[in-house]
Amino acid sequence: MAAPTLKDRALRLLAQREHSRSELLRKLGPHGSHDEIDAVLERIAETGLQSDQRFAEAWVRAKAPRFGSARMRRDLIERGVERDLVEAALAGECTDDDAERARRVWAAKFGRAPADRREWARQARFLQGRGFSTTVIARLLKESPDESA
Repeated sequence: MAAPTLKDRALRLLAQREHSRSELLRKLGPHGSHDEIDAVLERIAETGLQSDQRFAEAWVRAKAPRFGSARMRRDLIERGVERDLVEAALAGECTDDDAERARRVWAAKFGRAPADRREWARQARFLQGRGFSTTVIARLLKESPDESA
């Protein structure tokens, strides 16, 4: 049985989920030279099988219910997606603002206002780790439970 070609490997990866060009380049790296991999990725992109724009949109769609814009932006840039594609995906796929998403994430995890400073800090750290801005976090944690309903 012959070893799979670079194109076969790339198509198998893309069949599992969308990948950015940078991810494919990294994953195919041990299996061929940079020029060979670049040629395969160029051909796959030309045929529309791989698209950083489509990857970014799918990523945002999947992650938006759990993460803030800052976290999604950082994750996509780390995966090699160009900044303008990231911004377009965030603008197009995030139908609600960070405050609404933060409120839903907070309600699912905690559901009640912090009782003291220590609990406030714990909830704030959780939301900050999810990529919500300090402004959104402060506004959310200062609300009384009656106001958010």
